[in-house]
Amino acid sequence: MSYLVAFVSLGCDKNLVDSENMLGILHQGGYTLTGDEALADVLVVNTCCFIEDAKRESIENILEVAKYKEEGNCKALIVTGCMAERYKQEILDEIPEVDALVGTTSYDKIVEVADNILSGKGIKTQHFEAIDKEIVEDMPRILTTAGYFAYVKIAEGCDNHCTYCIIPKLRGKYRSRSIESIKKEVQGLAKDGVSEIILVAQDTTRYGSDLLDASLALLIRELSHIQGIEWIRLLYCYPEGITDELIQEIKTNPKVCKYLDMPIQHASNAVLKRMARKSSLEYLKELLTKLRKEIPEIAIRTTLIVGFPGETQEDFDILCDFVQEIQFDRLGVFTYSQEEDTPAAAFEDQIDESVKQKRKEVLMNLQHSISEKLTRKKIGQTMEVVIEGRLTEENVYIGRTYQDAPDIDGQVFIDYDGQLLSGDLVNVHIVDANDYDLIGEIVDEYSE
Repeated sequence: MSYLVAFVSLGCDKNLVDSENMLGILHQGGYTLTGDEALADVLVVNTCCFIEDAKRESIENILEVAKYKEEGNCKALIVTGCMAERYKQEILDEIPEVDALVGTTSYDKIVEVADNILSGKGIKTQHFEAIDKEIVEDMPRILTTAGYFAYVKIAEGCDNHCTYCIIPKLRGKYRSRSIESIKKEVQGLAKDGVSEIILVAQDTTRYGSDLLDASLALLIRELSHIQGIEWIRLLYCYPEGITDELIQEIKTNPKVCKYLDMPIQHASNAVLKRMARKSSLEYLKELLTKLRKEIPEIAIRTTLIVGFPGETQEDFDILCDFVQEIQFDRLGVFTYSQEEDTPAAAFEDQIDESVKQKRKEVLMNLQHSISEKLTRKKIGQTMEVVIEGRLTEENVYIGRTYQDAPDIDGQVFIDYDGQLLSGDLVNVHIVDANDYDLIGEIVDEYSE
């Protein structure tokens, strides 16, 4: 018989790619996919535990779907991902409804695990392999994003060992995929209608450092030759790996979005040192100045951590001054999360939670005023926009510019009576703006 399987995918887009691979493997193994958790024979929760909020969300979702052991058809509840890797025995001991755990390097065994549970051979089992295991290439995949864009994971693991981060212990050392494997995947995505690919890894700019004759710039160049691919977007580009070669590739390659997601985490040299980050305030300023000079139209996004152990008011003031000076196009702020088994968890001078929240609020208010100013500067411009959907009751289409990554950045709202499809690229004249979003009108004909 064909069993039904449903997925809950939590955490980052890298985790989403893992979920899509497991969906593809299960489908290839004879399982039928369903979006109705109550009908599913097999429920898989792909978890995250990067920070405390992510752990809490993962636990809540496991407990939420566990009810289908009694109220639905669920015969197998499988927990995968970072939380499964980190808290193996605790999950099995404290959540008895869970039947099996699958580690971060064992996703290719998901069918075997599900089959064993359903046959009665694998209750309370764990499937874990070495976290430095060689990447399994060419896994099948079923997209869960809109059909016109897809995330492409180009590497696994991380070698940075930032003092606040648990990822290297859960994902292993940095391992790049081969250029040929990535090209093959993107060619398949393009044939299925994907026109925007978003390259992701724990540290995207490190790509190729463990291979011969490979680099992120070379990879981008190869992928840009694939017919059907119109936009290539880069996320998680650590600043130390942004080479002159990469800058020139972004600058000159028409398919590469003039957009760079560059997590810097802080600007105070004292805090950066305690974080074991390799950047400095001086280096960051120099790099950002070079990027803006070489690529004036580039949109730069970053993420920051406030309340790191030992962060003084002076450190925070340095960070605020830096944000005010640089004027990031996009910015996200997290409060420091004291994660067990990380060096920073044992640091003295932990910051009170109320201070963390206050600093986050101050920084977000600062960025709000910057974003509002930058957004309003776009009024009067004509920009290429990818259509994402339609608000039918208001007859308004929603889209994104090259400056906006899916789900995390702003949108463009377009009042248009004609027929547009998701994935269409249209020229839009910007007529108004608010804090983060744009309002525009269609210009001339659009390209399909």
